[in-house]
Amino acid sequence: MKTRLHSHIVMLGAAPGTRGAVASVVEAYRAHGLFSRWPIEYLATSSDGSVFHGVHTFAKATRDFALALVRHPRMAVHAHLSKAAFWHQAPFVAAAVAARRPLIVQLHGPGFGSEARALLQHAACVVVACEAQRIWVKSLERNAHVLCVPPPCMVQVAAPAARPNVVLFLGRLEAAKGIYDLLDALAGVRAAVPDVRLVCAGEGDRVGVARYAERLGIADAVKFTGWVGPSGKRALLETAAAFALPSYDEALPVSLIEAMSAGVPPIVSPVGGIPEVVQEGVSGVFVAPGDKTGLERRLKRLLLDRPLAERIGAAARESARLRFAPERVLARLEEVYAAAGVNALAASQSEGAPPLKKAA
Repeated sequence: MKTRLHSHIVMLGAAPGTRGAVASVVEAYRAHGLFSRWPIEYLATSSDGSVFHGVHTFAKATRDFALALVRHPRMAVHAHLSKAAFWHQAPFVAAAVAARRPLIVQLHGPGFGSEARALLQHAACVVVACEAQRIWVKSLERNAHVLCVPPPCMVQVAAPAARPNVVLFLGRLEAAKGIYDLLDALAGVRAAVPDVRLVCAGEGDRVGVARYAERLGIADAVKFTGWVGPSGKRALLETAAAFALPSYDEALPVSLIEAMSAGVPPIVSPVGGIPEVVQEGVSGVFVAPGDKTGLERRLKRLLLDRPLAERIGAAARESARLRFAPERVLARLEEVYAAAGVNALAASQSEGAPPLKKAA
Protein backbone atom coordinates (compact mmCIF):
# COMPACT_ATOMS: atom_id res chain seq x y z
CA MET A 1 0.00 0.00 0.00
CA LYS A 2 1.25 3.45 -0.87
CA THR A 3 2.37 5.52 2.13
CA ARG A 4 0.63 8.85 2.51
CA LEU A 5 2.79 11.88 3.15
CA HIS A 6 0.35 14.01 5.12
CA SER A 7 -2.24 13.24 7.79
CA HIS A 8 -3.87 16.62 8.42
CA ILE A 9 -5.48 19.43 6.40
CA VAL A 10 -5.91 22.97 7.64
CA MET A 11 -8.59 24.73 5.61
CA LEU A 12 -8.67 28.53 5.68
CA GLY A 13 -11.70 30.60 4.79
CA ALA A 14 -14.57 32.79 5.96
CA ALA A 15 -16.46 32.15 9.18
CA PRO A 16 -19.72 30.16 8.87
CA GLY A 17 -22.63 32.41 7.98
CA THR A 18 -20.36 35.07 6.49
CA ARG A 19 -21.71 36.72 3.35
CA GLY A 20 -20.06 35.63 0.14
CA ALA A 21 -19.25 32.60 -1.97
CA VAL A 22 -16.50 31.19 0.27
CA ALA A 23 -18.73 30.53 3.28
CA SER A 24 -21.49 29.20 1.02
CA VAL A 25 -19.19 26.71 -0.72
CA VAL A 26 -17.54 25.58 2.53
CA GLU A 27 -20.96 25.03 4.10
CA ALA A 28 -21.91 22.86 1.11
CA TYR A 29 -18.70 20.85 1.61
CA ARG A 30 -19.52 20.35 5.27
CA ALA A 31 -23.18 19.47 4.63
CA HIS A 32 -22.21 16.76 2.16
CA GLY A 33 -19.68 14.99 4.34
CA LEU A 34 -16.27 16.27 3.22
CA PHE A 35 -15.23 17.11 6.80
CA SER A 36 -16.27 13.67 8.05
CA ARG A 37 -14.25 11.86 5.38
CA TRP A 38 -11.03 13.84 5.65
CA PRO A 39 -8.93 15.11 8.59
CA ILE A 40 -9.84 18.76 8.09
CA GLU A 41 -9.39 21.49 10.69
CA TYR A 42 -11.26 24.61 9.60
CA LEU A 43 -9.89 28.02 10.61
CA ALA A 44 -12.00 31.12 9.97
CA THR A 45 -9.69 34.02 9.03
CA SER A 46 -12.41 36.60 8.30
CA SER A 47 -15.99 37.28 9.37
CA ASP A 48 -18.84 39.75 9.19
CA GLY A 49 -19.58 42.14 12.02
CA SER A 50 -17.66 44.86 13.81
CA VAL A 51 -13.99 45.70 13.33
CA PHE A 52 -13.33 44.26 16.79
CA HIS A 53 -14.97 40.97 15.82
CA GLY A 54 -12.96 40.82 12.61
CA VAL A 55 -9.68 41.46 14.44
CA HIS A 56 -10.56 38.83 17.03
CA THR A 57 -11.33 36.28 14.29
CA PHE A 58 -8.05 36.99 12.51
CA ALA A 59 -6.02 36.85 15.74
CA LYS A 60 -7.56 33.53 16.76
CA ALA A 61 -6.87 32.06 13.34
CA THR A 62 -3.26 33.25 13.50
CA ARG A 63 -2.76 31.57 16.87
CA ASP A 64 -4.47 28.33 15.84
CA PHE A 65 -2.57 28.18 12.54
CA ALA A 66 0.77 28.61 14.31
CA LEU A 67 -0.17 25.81 16.72
CA ALA A 68 -1.22 23.57 13.84
CA LEU A 69 2.14 24.07 12.12
CA VAL A 70 3.86 22.88 15.31
CA ARG A 71 1.49 20.02 16.14
CA HIS A 72 1.15 18.64 12.61
CA PRO A 73 4.49 18.44 10.81
CA ARG A 74 2.71 16.41 8.09
CA MET A 75 0.07 19.00 7.25
CA ALA A 76 -1.38 20.32 3.99
CA VAL A 77 -3.03 23.74 3.71
CA HIS A 78 -6.19 24.47 1.70
CA ALA A 79 -6.79 28.23 1.40
CA HIS A 80 -10.01 29.69 -0.01
CA LEU A 81 -9.31 33.04 -1.66
CA SER A 82 -11.64 35.76 -2.90
CA LYS A 83 -10.68 39.22 -4.05
CA ALA A 84 -12.18 40.77 -0.90
CA ALA A 85 -10.33 38.42 1.46
CA PHE A 86 -7.06 38.10 -0.46
CA TRP A 87 -4.95 40.05 2.03
CA HIS A 88 -6.58 38.31 5.00
CA GLN A 89 -5.21 35.03 3.68
CA ALA A 90 -1.83 36.28 2.48
CA PRO A 91 0.00 35.87 5.86
CA PHE A 92 -1.25 32.30 6.26
CA VAL A 93 -0.29 31.40 2.70
CA ALA A 94 3.17 32.90 3.21
CA ALA A 95 3.61 30.91 6.42
CA ALA A 96 2.59 27.69 4.67
CA VAL A 97 5.09 28.35 1.89
CA ALA A 98 7.86 29.16 4.40
CA ALA A 99 7.11 25.95 6.29
CA ARG A 100 7.22 24.00 3.01
CA ARG A 101 3.72 22.60 3.43
CA PRO A 102 1.71 21.56 0.35
CA LEU A 103 -0.57 24.46 -0.51
CA ILE A 104 -3.93 24.07 -2.23
CA VAL A 105 -5.33 27.42 -3.33
CA GLN A 106 -9.01 27.68 -4.27
CA LEU A 107 -10.07 30.86 -6.09
CA HIS A 108 -13.60 32.24 -5.72
CA GLY A 109 -14.96 34.84 -8.10
CA PRO A 110 -13.28 37.27 -10.49
CA GLY A 111 -11.16 40.33 -9.86
CA PHE A 112 -7.77 38.86 -9.01
CA GLY A 113 -4.82 40.77 -10.39
CA SER A 114 -1.12 40.21 -10.90
CA GLU A 115 -0.60 40.19 -7.12
CA ALA A 116 -1.80 36.58 -7.22
CA ARG A 117 1.13 35.47 -9.39
CA ALA A 118 3.56 34.80 -6.52
CA LEU A 119 0.94 32.77 -4.73
CA LEU A 120 0.18 30.69 -7.82
CA GLN A 121 3.88 29.93 -8.28
CA HIS A 122 4.06 28.25 -4.87
CA ALA A 123 0.77 26.35 -4.91
CA ALA A 124 0.84 22.59 -5.27
CA CYS A 125 -2.60 22.87 -6.85
CA VAL A 126 -4.87 25.76 -7.84
CA VAL A 127 -8.57 24.94 -7.71
CA VAL A 128 -10.89 27.04 -9.88
CA ALA A 129 -14.59 26.93 -10.65
CA CYS A 130 -14.48 26.97 -14.44
CA GLU A 131 -12.33 26.67 -17.55
CA ALA A 132 -12.23 30.47 -18.02
CA GLN A 133 -10.51 30.80 -14.64
CA ARG A 134 -8.13 27.97 -15.48
CA ILE A 135 -7.04 29.78 -18.64
CA TRP A 136 -6.53 33.00 -16.67
CA VAL A 137 -4.38 31.23 -14.07
CA LYS A 138 -2.25 29.67 -16.80
CA SER A 139 -1.78 33.09 -18.40
CA LEU A 140 -0.26 34.31 -15.13
CA GLU A 141 1.71 31.19 -14.24
CA ARG A 142 2.03 28.68 -17.07
CA ASN A 143 3.54 26.01 -14.80
CA ALA A 144 0.66 26.12 -12.33
CA HIS A 145 -1.19 22.87 -11.70
CA VAL A 146 -4.85 23.91 -12.14
CA LEU A 147 -8.00 21.82 -11.68
CA CYS A 148 -11.63 22.81 -12.23
CA VAL A 149 -13.90 22.02 -9.29
CA PRO A 150 -17.22 23.88 -9.58
CA PRO A 151 -19.34 24.75 -6.54
CA PRO A 152 -21.68 21.96 -5.41
CA CYS A 153 -25.36 22.55 -5.88
CA MET A 154 -27.16 23.17 -2.56
CA VAL A 155 -30.57 24.59 -3.46
CA GLN A 156 -33.36 22.33 -4.64
CA VAL A 157 -36.96 23.56 -4.48
CA ALA A 158 -40.20 22.09 -5.71
CA ALA A 159 -41.55 23.89 -8.76
CA PRO A 160 -44.74 25.80 -7.82
CA ALA A 161 -47.86 25.52 -9.94
CA ALA A 162 -47.55 29.15 -11.00
CA ARG A 163 -44.85 31.72 -10.33
CA PRO A 164 -45.70 35.42 -9.98
CA ASN A 165 -44.01 37.95 -12.25
CA VAL A 166 -40.98 38.28 -10.01
CA VAL A 167 -37.46 38.79 -11.36
CA LEU A 168 -34.76 37.84 -8.86
CA PHE A 169 -31.33 39.47 -8.68
CA LEU A 170 -28.88 37.66 -6.38
CA GLY A 171 -25.61 39.55 -6.15
CA ARG A 172 -23.82 42.63 -4.99
CA LEU A 173 -25.61 45.90 -5.77
CA GLU A 174 -23.03 47.54 -8.01
CA ALA A 175 -22.77 48.66 -11.61
CA ALA A 176 -20.38 45.83 -12.52
CA LYS A 177 -23.14 43.33 -11.76
CA GLY A 178 -25.50 45.06 -14.21
CA ILE A 179 -28.06 46.12 -11.61
CA TYR A 180 -28.57 49.58 -13.14
CA ASP A 181 -29.03 48.03 -16.59
CA LEU A 182 -31.59 45.71 -15.04
CA LEU A 183 -33.55 48.65 -13.61
CA ASP A 184 -33.61 50.34 -17.02
CA ALA A 185 -34.89 47.13 -18.59
CA LEU A 186 -37.51 46.69 -15.87
CA ALA A 187 -38.88 50.17 -16.56
CA GLY A 188 -39.50 49.13 -20.14
CA VAL A 189 -41.00 45.76 -19.18
CA ARG A 190 -43.72 47.36 -17.02
CA ALA A 191 -45.67 48.53 -20.08
CA ALA A 192 -46.20 44.93 -21.14
CA VAL A 193 -46.16 43.32 -17.67
CA PRO A 194 -47.66 45.87 -15.24
CA ASP A 195 -47.33 43.64 -12.16
CA VAL A 196 -43.64 42.79 -12.68
CA ARG A 197 -41.50 43.05 -9.56
CA LEU A 198 -37.74 42.98 -9.03
CA VAL A 199 -36.33 41.50 -5.84
CA CYS A 200 -32.74 42.52 -5.11
CA ALA A 201 -31.07 40.12 -2.66
CA GLY A 202 -27.60 41.34 -1.83
CA GLU A 203 -25.57 44.11 -0.29
CA GLY A 204 -23.76 47.04 -1.84
CA ASP A 205 -24.98 50.44 -3.02
CA ARG A 206 -28.59 50.02 -1.92
CA VAL A 207 -29.15 53.78 -1.59
CA GLY A 208 -27.84 54.48 -5.08
CA VAL A 209 -29.90 51.68 -6.63
CA ALA A 210 -33.04 52.80 -4.80
CA ARG A 211 -32.60 56.40 -5.95
CA TYR A 212 -32.12 55.28 -9.55
CA ALA A 213 -35.34 53.24 -9.32
CA GLU A 214 -37.12 56.36 -8.05
CA ARG A 215 -35.84 58.43 -10.99
CA LEU A 216 -37.16 55.78 -13.37
CA GLY A 217 -40.53 55.80 -11.63
CA ILE A 218 -40.37 52.13 -10.64
CA ALA A 219 -39.53 52.37 -6.93
CA ASP A 220 -42.79 50.59 -6.05
CA ALA A 221 -41.72 47.61 -8.19
CA VAL A 222 -38.32 47.11 -6.56
CA LYS A 223 -37.81 45.31 -3.24
CA PHE A 224 -34.55 45.05 -1.29
CA THR A 225 -34.01 42.13 1.05
CA GLY A 226 -30.35 42.64 1.89
CA TRP A 227 -28.17 39.56 2.19
CA VAL A 228 -30.15 36.35 2.65
CA GLY A 229 -29.04 33.02 4.04
CA PRO A 230 -29.81 29.57 2.61
CA SER A 231 -33.42 29.39 3.83
CA GLY A 232 -34.21 32.92 2.67
CA LYS A 233 -32.62 32.24 -0.69
CA ARG A 234 -34.67 29.09 -1.10
CA ALA A 235 -37.89 31.00 -0.38
CA LEU A 236 -37.02 33.65 -2.98
CA LEU A 237 -36.21 31.05 -5.62
CA GLU A 238 -39.51 29.29 -5.02
CA THR A 239 -41.44 32.36 -6.21
CA ALA A 240 -39.13 33.78 -8.90
CA ALA A 241 -40.22 33.63 -12.54
CA ALA A 242 -36.73 34.55 -13.78
CA PHE A 243 -33.23 35.05 -12.45
CA ALA A 244 -31.30 38.00 -13.90
CA LEU A 245 -27.56 38.65 -13.62
CA PRO A 246 -26.50 40.87 -16.55
CA SER A 247 -22.99 41.16 -15.15
CA TYR A 248 -19.93 42.62 -16.84
CA ASP A 249 -17.44 40.24 -15.19
CA GLU A 250 -17.86 36.87 -13.51
CA ALA A 251 -16.08 33.60 -12.86
CA LEU A 252 -18.87 31.10 -12.18
CA PRO A 253 -21.48 32.68 -9.88
CA VAL A 254 -22.84 30.45 -7.12
CA SER A 255 -26.13 32.34 -7.42
CA LEU A 256 -26.49 31.17 -11.03
CA ILE A 257 -25.99 27.54 -10.02
CA GLU A 258 -28.55 27.95 -7.23
CA ALA A 259 -31.09 29.48 -9.61
CA MET A 260 -30.58 26.73 -12.17
CA SER A 261 -30.90 24.01 -9.55
CA ALA A 262 -34.19 25.56 -8.44
CA GLY A 263 -35.54 25.50 -12.00
CA VAL A 264 -35.57 29.28 -12.37
CA PRO A 265 -34.75 30.31 -15.97
CA PRO A 266 -31.64 32.52 -15.97
CA ILE A 267 -30.99 35.64 -18.03
CA VAL A 268 -27.24 36.17 -17.84
CA SER A 269 -24.30 37.72 -19.63
CA PRO A 270 -22.01 35.27 -21.50
CA VAL A 271 -18.93 36.25 -19.48
CA GLY A 272 -16.36 34.21 -17.56
CA GLY A 273 -17.43 30.62 -17.02
CA ILE A 274 -21.15 31.24 -17.58
CA PRO A 275 -21.17 30.00 -21.22
CA GLU A 276 -19.63 26.75 -19.95
CA VAL A 277 -22.77 25.89 -17.97
CA VAL A 278 -25.61 27.73 -19.73
CA GLN A 279 -26.73 26.73 -23.22
CA GLU A 280 -28.31 29.69 -24.99
CA GLY A 281 -32.03 29.18 -25.55
CA VAL A 282 -31.99 25.78 -23.83
CA SER A 283 -30.97 26.15 -20.18
CA GLY A 284 -30.82 29.94 -20.12
CA VAL A 285 -30.90 33.16 -22.10
CA PHE A 286 -27.88 35.34 -22.90
CA VAL A 287 -27.72 39.12 -23.10
CA ALA A 288 -24.58 41.11 -23.83
CA PRO A 289 -23.28 43.27 -20.97
CA GLY A 290 -24.79 46.74 -21.23
CA ASP A 291 -27.46 45.74 -23.76
CA LYS A 292 -30.48 47.21 -21.96
CA THR A 293 -32.82 46.85 -24.93
CA GLY A 294 -31.90 43.21 -25.35
CA LEU A 295 -32.34 42.62 -21.63
CA GLU A 296 -35.81 44.19 -21.71
CA ARG A 297 -36.80 42.06 -24.68
CA ARG A 298 -35.62 38.83 -23.05
CA LEU A 299 -37.31 39.60 -19.75
CA LYS A 300 -40.62 40.22 -21.54
CA ARG A 301 -40.27 36.99 -23.45
CA LEU A 302 -39.76 34.83 -20.36
CA LEU A 303 -42.48 36.56 -18.37
CA LEU A 304 -45.08 36.46 -21.14
CA ASP A 305 -44.24 33.03 -22.61
CA ARG A 306 -44.55 30.85 -19.53
CA PRO A 307 -44.32 27.49 -21.38
CA LEU A 308 -40.95 28.63 -22.75
CA ALA A 309 -39.82 29.74 -19.29
CA GLU A 310 -40.87 26.39 -17.83
CA ARG A 311 -38.93 24.47 -20.49
CA ILE A 312 -35.80 26.55 -19.92
CA GLY A 313 -36.17 26.23 -16.13
CA ALA A 314 -36.55 22.47 -16.35
CA ALA A 315 -33.48 22.18 -18.60
CA ALA A 316 -31.51 24.41 -16.22
CA ARG A 317 -32.46 22.23 -13.26
CA GLU A 318 -31.39 19.07 -15.07
CA SER A 319 -28.12 20.63 -16.18
CA ALA A 320 -27.35 21.70 -12.61
CA ARG A 321 -28.18 18.22 -11.32
CA LEU A 322 -25.78 16.60 -13.77
CA ARG A 323 -22.94 19.12 -13.48
CA PHE A 324 -23.01 20.21 -9.86
CA ALA A 325 -24.27 17.23 -7.89
CA PRO A 326 -22.32 17.25 -4.59
CA GLU A 327 -21.08 13.68 -4.96
CA ARG A 328 -19.64 14.50 -8.38
CA VAL A 329 -18.04 17.80 -7.33
CA LEU A 330 -16.62 16.59 -4.04
CA ALA A 331 -15.06 13.57 -5.71
CA ARG A 332 -12.86 15.96 -7.74
CA LEU A 333 -11.75 17.82 -4.62
CA GLU A 334 -11.03 14.55 -2.82
CA GLU A 335 -8.78 13.58 -5.71
CA VAL A 336 -6.84 16.79 -5.05
CA TYR A 337 -6.39 15.82 -1.40
CA ALA A 338 -5.31 12.31 -2.32
CA ALA A 339 -2.83 13.68 -4.85
CA ALA A 340 -1.41 15.94 -2.12
CA GLY A 341 -0.60 12.81 -0.14
CA VAL A 342 -3.26 13.20 2.53
CA ASN A 343 -4.69 10.19 4.37
CA ALA A 344 -8.46 9.99 4.14
CA LEU A 345 -10.43 9.01 7.21
CA ALA A 346 -12.57 6.69 5.07
CA ALA A 347 -10.90 3.37 4.45
CA SER A 348 -12.35 3.22 0.94
CA GLN A 349 -10.52 6.30 -0.29
CA SER A 350 -8.73 5.71 -3.59
CA GLU A 351 -4.93 5.38 -3.48
CA GLY A 352 -4.23 5.96 -7.15
CA ALA A 353 -3.42 9.67 -7.48
CA PRO A 354 0.19 10.78 -7.89
CA PRO A 355 1.52 13.13 -5.20
CA LEU A 356 1.67 16.84 -5.89
CA LYS A 357 4.71 19.02 -5.38
CA LYS A 358 5.42 20.54 -1.98
CA ALA A 359 5.33 24.29 -1.53
CA ALA A 360 8.55 25.68 -2.92
